[in-house]
Order: sequence, then C-alpha cells, then structure tokens
Amino acid sequence: MIIAKTKEEIELMRQSALVVSKTLGMLAKEIKEGVTTNHLDELAEEFIRDHGALPGFKGLYDCPSTLLCSVNEAVVHGLPTDTPLKSGDIVSVDCGALMNGFYGDHAYTFEIGEVDDATKHLIKVTKESLYVGISQFKIGNRVGDVGYAIQQYCESNGFGVVRELVGHGIGRKMHEDPEMPNYGRRGRGKKFIEGMVVAIEPMINMGTHKVKQLKDGWTIVTQDGKPSVHFEHDIALIDGKPEILSTFGYVHEALGIVSNEEDEFRQKTLVL
Repeated sequence: MIIAKTKEEIELMRQSALVVSKTLGMLAKEIKEGVTTNHLDELAEEFIRDHGALPGFKGLYDCPSTLLCSVNEAVVHGLPTDTPLKSGDIVSVDCGALMNGFYGDHAYTFEIGEVDDATKHLIKVTKESLYVGISQFKIGNRVGDVGYAIQQYCESNGFGVVRELVGHGIGRKMHEDPEMPNYGRRGRGKKFIEGMVVAIEPMINMGTHKVKQLKDGWTIVTQDGKPSVHFEHDIALIDGKPEILSTFGYVHEALGIVSNEEDEFRQKTLVL
C-alpha cells in the first residue's frame, strides 16, 4: 500500500534528505586517490550524528556501515573496506539518514583521478536517465512509465539496466511501496498518487544487465566485471508534479560542477 504524506511530513522528509545531501557534499571533498572507503564511512557517521540525525543504513537489515560504497564493477551494497581508491576508479556512494522520524536516501557516483572516456559516458548517461525518469513521476502516470523511460534512455546508449534491484517508496520506513524498477512498460504498475514519496535510482552497467552477489552477503557486482554506475534522488509528488527533496548541489559545489539539472523539479529555489 502506498502511504501518502502530508505537506508537513514532506517538509520533514526534505530535512532528512538534505542531511544526506550535505553528507555527500562533505565526502566529495574527501574522495580522492589513496583514501579508503572505511575512512569515508567514519567521516559520514560522525557528520550525520553531528547534524542531529542517525545513520539510516547502520543496523538496518544488519547492515554494518553508514555508507555503502560500490567501486568499479560493484553495482550497489558495497561494504566499506581498507583498500585505497586509485586513479581510474569510480565509486558509487549510497547514504541514508533518519531524522524527525523519516528517512532520506540517495546516491552519487564519483570519479577518482583520470577515468576513461567510456566510463565517463556511462556516468553521464546514468545521471541523465535519473532526470528522464523523474520527469515521468506525475499524476496520471504509473510505475511502468518511469521504468520504461529510464530503460529506453540507457539501452539506446548500449548499456545494461539491472533488473534485480529497484528503487522504492520511502518515509517512516526506508523501503515502502511501491517498488520502482528502472525498466518496465508504459501504463503498467501502480498509479501515482498525490503526496507519495519515492527514491528513484538507476543502476546501469557498461555491459550485461546481469549481476551476482559476493560472498560477503552484501556486495552486488556485474557478471562480466565491467563498471556500473548508480545515482539516486528522493522525490515527492506535490500538486501533481515531481519535487526533488534531495540535491546534488553540495556535491557539485565541492567539485566545481555547474548544473541546472534539478531546476525544473523544484517549486522553490534551493539555497545551499
């Protein structure tokens, strides 16, 4: 059952999402060659707690960490390690926070040093597909409309769309109805309703869409060992249209990226 939120609850969810956004922005300044994902995990936990929230992942489903850091062929759910990041790597950092009784949850894929052009293109297309999907999250549409849009955009660029892992509703629980696949058929699936909040999160592979789980019980990797990219936003349906609650603005500011990609999905100007 989809749980609609009041406008007051959505504003509380925006605060939860922005804690995650600020955490990713802080990490953007720290993610570089030679840094370990365990170190990033420690920084993130301290930052989230210092901002009056709790790590959203730690302890959830027995997750041992604040962050899930997926490097190169890791798609999602990569556990932090003591292996230093190196030039040419990419790392998808997924982060959650619990604040005011509501969760925030989103992800960003970072480049380490000099990344090859093919991987840069995968990152670009995956990020663009996120907004292609968000544009279909509106009254009158269904879950399949979002998934279809993301799938068509990514597959037309020759990339594989992961089937086994999906986005989700979010609220007082990290995972609520509906599931939000990154593939589908137009006009199929649950109808969108006013006040619902979802996490849309394309997980797109350079090669095959097929994945497998490592023996750690968490990390999901591509079957062919090629890179995978993950981006995620939290979005509310307000007045029939998508409103992004999270932002990559803090990451962009840290990395010197100029972007207006979020502007059409905000009813108010976000002041960083």
